[in-house]
Amino acid sequence: MDETFDESIQEANQSAVVVGASLSGLMAGIALARSGLHVTILESAGAKPRSGAVLQVDSGDIDRTLTAKALRKLASGGMKSVEAWSSVQSRLRAEAKSHSKIDLRYDTRVQTVNQDNDSAWVMTDKGETFHGDILIGADGHRSTVRRHVAPHNPNATFAGYVIWVAIVDENVIPKEHRPNRNAPRVAMPDGIGDFLLGGIVAGTDGSHDLGHRRLGWAWYDNTQNDLLRRLGCVEGNVVRHSLNATDIPEQTLIELAEQASHRWPQPWLDAILYSIRTRNLTGTPIAEYVPDKLVKGRIAIVGDAAHVPTPLTASGFNASLQDAATLADCVAKGIQGIAATEALLEYESLRLKDVRQIVQSGQSFSRSFGR
Repeated sequence: MDETFDESIQEANQSAVVVGASLSGLMAGIALARSGLHVTILESAGAKPRSGAVLQVDSGDIDRTLTAKALRKLASGGMKSVEAWSSVQSRLRAEAKSHSKIDLRYDTRVQTVNQDNDSAWVMTDKGETFHGDILIGADGHRSTVRRHVAPHNPNATFAGYVIWVAIVDENVIPKEHRPNRNAPRVAMPDGIGDFLLGGIVAGTDGSHDLGHRRLGWAWYDNTQNDLLRRLGCVEGNVVRHSLNATDIPEQTLIELAEQASHRWPQPWLDAILYSIRTRNLTGTPIAEYVPDKLVKGRIAIVGDAAHVPTPLTASGFNASLQDAATLADCVAKGIQGIAATEALLEYESLRLKDVRQIVQSGQSFSRSFGR
């Protein structure tokens, strides 16, 4: 465990329930536990590690507190580079599982959220109830907890485009097309009509040696909205679910391969074509959410449950980290009695303006690109 967290917090029997064990939920749970709270983290998915695209984790110059700096070090592994989402999650998950004050539970789907003057709680689909002095929603852009905090504004809205994402081993790319050792870790190759983000990350064994790395790519595509609605991924202006590889129509894959061949340079073209050929890709309809509140009583929201910017802003991870650090620093002052609601209101006052601006900064792109 990293010892740069503030250890001045006195031992207490105060507790928190965190709904969601993706990156934001794990960071929030770890920071709260390091602040002295007993934390229960509930995740609806199973314990099998999940995959994802790539993200930037090294913007440490924005960290102002010991808690934020320690979370950054833990999430990044001390490396300054783009990272595979799965690598970041693996580090955070290992920390949460090893912490004596954290109870991490998978296959636990929250159905209802409520609170009174003394505690907040959730009830699961199995009839279990989990209580805490505070309750934190980190359950993503389709957040159940957000519906309690902001019932007047419960849904993130479809931004009008999908992002195809995948990550492939470098050794599937022909040697003559592999990026050299000095190639930039992040690329935005010129295309025709769409946008592509590429990232070169360590292999699954952590190696950055040539031929052992991985290539992650994200293709912004505004031509699939009819398909997304036809398959139920989007209903009205609400994103319901992603488009998994097995559900992508064969004709769509053929068209994507043809478009890629005309639009993208190497090595990204080979990475995309390999992903299409092996059905190793996911279509993620992009949602956006501008919050007008983050807190209701003893319940607060963080990460994508609280704010959903377009990935083009590259700000989602950093915003989630700052949410977790700020929240923990606020509750570290104590959450007995009315102090719980006061601590969460302080968190809201410190984060709401910033996260609104983050989402709004990407909306001009979505309005021009999304259809």
